[in-house]
Amino acid sequence: ITIVRGNIEKNVRTKVMCMITLDTHSRDIIELLVNEGVKAPEEFQWQSQLKAYWDNEADDCSLKITDARFWYGYEYLGNGPRLVVTPLTDRIYVTATQALHLKMGCAPAGPAGTGKTETTKDLSSAMGKACYVFNCSDQMDYKGMGGIFKGLASSGSWGCFDEFNRLVPEVLSVCSVQFKSVTDAIREGVQRFRLQEDEISLDPTCGVFITMNPGYLGRSELPEGLKALFRPITVVVPDLELI
Repeated sequence: ITIVRGNIEKNVRTKVMCMITLDTHSRDIIELLVNEGVKAPEEFQWQSQLKAYWDNEADDCSLKITDARFWYGYEYLGNGPRLVVTPLTDRIYVTATQALHLKMGCAPAGPAGTGKTETTKDLSSAMGKACYVFNCSDQMDYKGMGGIFKGLASSGSWGCFDEFNRLVPEVLSVCSVQFKSVTDAIREGVQRFRLQEDEISLDPTCGVFITMNPGYLGRSELPEGLKALFRPITVVVPDLELI
């Protein structure tokens, strides 16, 4: 904190701010573990945290949270700021990683400004994955969506579709078929699969997140077939006092 108060370069300030943010979260977690009387590593309060481990056998870094395990992505994301981690962020992390573990998409829903997209981007940053945000509109067609799914599946990137329910019902119904092709291929463990008459390579670490503002004008109801492919999360008011 003394360093931040001084006169330092902008990129150094960003790094130090990240360290302060993450150290503050670590302090809060240790305080929580002490207050809850957590003694064993199997207890949920410890298991629900995103933890990095070095795997000597694989000679690689892995991330563990509850019963899910992911390999670190090593995507260069630049020297960007990190989100303040609050209990709401932790809950979203657990739900989102469980969705990926179950080979599903993740669907955070809630009012504007509650941090749905930002938390998704922060999780991708923690896991070293590239996350591309697409602002959906009623002008997007199924061909464009198919192209995006092909790109995400073959590159292993994450896609975050903002306000997904602004797409028209006709496009949503085709999206459910397109995304099911991707999830089926991941479950089968294949290296190549077909999507819209094209055969493409598959990186099983890809992920799809859709954010929604329910109850707004001009929004479509998601088809049941599409809902079944996504793990829903309800995002409520952020912990403004902690932030």
